[in-house]
Amino acid sequence: MTILLYALTAVLYGGLALVSWHRYCREAASTGGGTLTRAAHASADGVIRVALLAALVTHGVLLHQTIFRADSMHFGFAYALSAMLWLSAGIYWIESYFFRIDSVRLMVTPAACLASVMPLIFHDNRILPFAANPMFKLHFVIANMAYGLFALAALHALLMISAERHLHPVQGSEPPSSWLSHWFDTLPPLLTMEKLLFRMITAGFVLLTLTLVSGAIFSEELFGEPAKFDHKNVFAVISWLMFGAVLAGRRWYGWRGKTALRWVLVSFVSLLLAYIGTRFVLEVLLNRAAGG
Repeated sequence: MTILLYALTAVLYGGLALVSWHRYCREAASTGGGTLTRAAHASADGVIRVALLAALVTHGVLLHQTIFRADSMHFGFAYALSAMLWLSAGIYWIESYFFRIDSVRLMVTPAACLASVMPLIFHDNRILPFAANPMFKLHFVIANMAYGLFALAALHALLMISAERHLHPVQGSEPPSSWLSHWFDTLPPLLTMEKLLFRMITAGFVLLTLTLVSGAIFSEELFGEPAKFDHKNVFAVISWLMFGAVLAGRRWYGWRGKTALRWVLVSFVSLLLAYIGTRFVLEVLLNRAAGG
C-alpha cells in the first residue's frame, strides 16, 4: 500500500509538472501570447487545481503513514524535505486562488515530485518513541508549517531576483531567450510579488516563534531542561533572528529589492541547516563514511 502511495504521489506531481511545462511552452511559442481563450484558461486552471489537490491529499496520507507509525515516529532529513515541499505546494495551491503565479507551479511541482520519493532513497532516520505526546505533535506540525512557508518564500525570492534582472539587465549581458522572456512575463508585478513574499515571511516568522516556544516547553516537560545547546537549536535561533531582522528592516528602514531578497535567502539557508542540513550530514554523509 505504501509503495503505491509513493508511486501515485510522484505520478501526480510529475504529471502536473509536465502538463504545466507543455502548456507554458505552447503559449511561449504562439505569436498571440497564448492559444487558449480566457474561458479555456479558466477551465484548464480548474483542472490543474483539482489535480494538485489530489496530489496534496495523496502526499499527506503518505507522510502520515510513513512518519507516524503506531506509538513511534520515524523522521529524518528526507522526510523533513518531503514535508516541507508538501506544505509549500499546499500554500501555493491556496495562493493560486488569489494571485496568478503559474510560474511558481513550474518550480514547486517538480521539486515536490522529487522530494516525495526521497524517503525511499535515504532510509536512515530517527525513531522517536515520544511521538504520541500531544505537545510534541503540536510542535512538529507548527515547525513544518513554518518550514513550508519559508521554503515557498525562498522560491518566491529567487523568482523576484530573476524577474528584476530581466527588467533591469546588466549592461553587456545577453538578452534572455524568447521562452524565458515569456516566463518572466507570466509573473505578477514585482510589487504584488513583494507584498505576497512579506505576507509569507510574517506568517512564517509567527510560526517559527511558536516552534521555538513549543520546543522549549516540550523539552522542559520531557528532558527537564528548556533547550539543548546543539546545532539544530543554534541555527533555528539564528534564522529566527535573521527573519526578524528582515521584517524589522522592512518596517522601519523600508528594505526592498535586492537587500531584502538576499536577507530572505540567507535566512532560509540558516533555517535549512537547523534541521535538514544537520540530519543530512549525520544520516547520509557520516553514515556512508562510517560504512565505507
